[in-house]
Parts: sequence; structure tokens; C-alpha cells
Amino acid sequence: MIEDFFAGVVHRWPAGRADLHWHILFAPEVVEEQLVGPYREITHRPGLAPVEARWVHTTVMHGGPMDEYKPGEIDTIMDRVAAECAQIAPIDLTFDRPTPGRVAMECAARPGAPGRRLWELTTRIDQEVTGNRFPQIPARWYPHASLAYGVAGPDSERADRQAMKVLLSDHPGQPVVLRADRITLVAQSHDLQHITWEHLADVTLGGS
Repeated sequence: MIEDFFAGVVHRWPAGRADLHWHILFAPEVVEEQLVGPYREITHRPGLAPVEARWVHTTVMHGGPMDEYKPGEIDTIMDRVAAECAQIAPIDLTFDRPTPGRVAMECAARPGAPGRRLWELTTRIDQEVTGNRFPQIPARWYPHASLAYGVAGPDSERADRQAMKVLLSDHPGQPVVLRADRITLVAQSHDLQHITWEHLADVTLGGS
């Protein structure tokens, strides 16, 4: 069964609390056409909370609570990240068809190494500016985007992973290539069903 994603994070990221995040984002209309729309029959099922195209994201780094950053720290982080990203070329990511994971319907992407450089620099800069006040999340990074999260509780209906695999095996769809030419800083929260955010800033990658 696909487990409740939010039950696994609420102990460190409570519902309603805005945390700093860096994301790779794509135009919502492109995400709708190429990632979300083709799999709506799969993601809109009991035990899953589908993600609207405008909220589909590839997390680069999950930082600390917004209200725990000291004055000037976020501006310093943005400036330093922008300076280093100016030396990094845009990245073409190939997103595979979704697969039912432990807590989400997820599209893994490749190659991992170019985006991992973004994870490394945002994590390092955040830790240097804040004095390592916040944990490193994720501890290991690979590019992916979730199209639906598991949300059912222990006494509610959960999505059956095996049944989802059967459905996907009969469902059309191909890998898609999307270009990442920037990373985006957001103040992100959730309500135990959906993830949303406030946009803070875009940082372009060099050569964009």
C-alpha cells in the first residue's frame, strides 16, 4: 500500500508552518500537458492526493522554518546562491513515467549529477550562513517530481501499489524532457493533504 506522505514528515514539518525551500519549477502549462494531464486517471484515486500542475516541483533543498531565520540571512543566502548559480549551465532533465513509491506517485528524473550540484551548493550556503542551525534535508538527493501523495490514515482506504502498477502497465505515456534554467526560493507549507508555497525569488542558471 502507498503510505501517508504527510504522516512521515509532520513530526519535523508541522502542518501550516512555512519552511524555506529551493525548487526546480517548470511552466504550469507545460507540466499540465506533459506530466499531470496524461496520468490524471491514475492519480485521482482513493488514498491519493493529486498535485495540481502549478504545485508540481522538484525539491532541491528543504531549509528551516521561515520565522527562525535571522534578519538578513535569507538575503545573504539568495545573493550567494545567485552568484554560484551564474556559473552553472541550464539542465535538461528527463522525467520518466510515474511509478508508485512508498508514499507518492513519483516521476524519477535523470541525469542526477548536474542537479546534485545545486543541492550541494544550496545546502552548503544555508549551513554556512545559519551556522548549521537546521538539519540537512534531503540527506541524499535525486531529481524527481511527485504527481500524487499518499494521504489515507491507518483506518482509511489506501492506494494499492500493486493495483497501481497494473494500471500503469496499460496506460500510455513516454518520458519527457524539461529544461531547468533557474531555481526558485519559496516559503512552503502543507495542510496534511496538499503542498503550497509563497514565491520569494528566482535565481537563473548561467547561460539561461
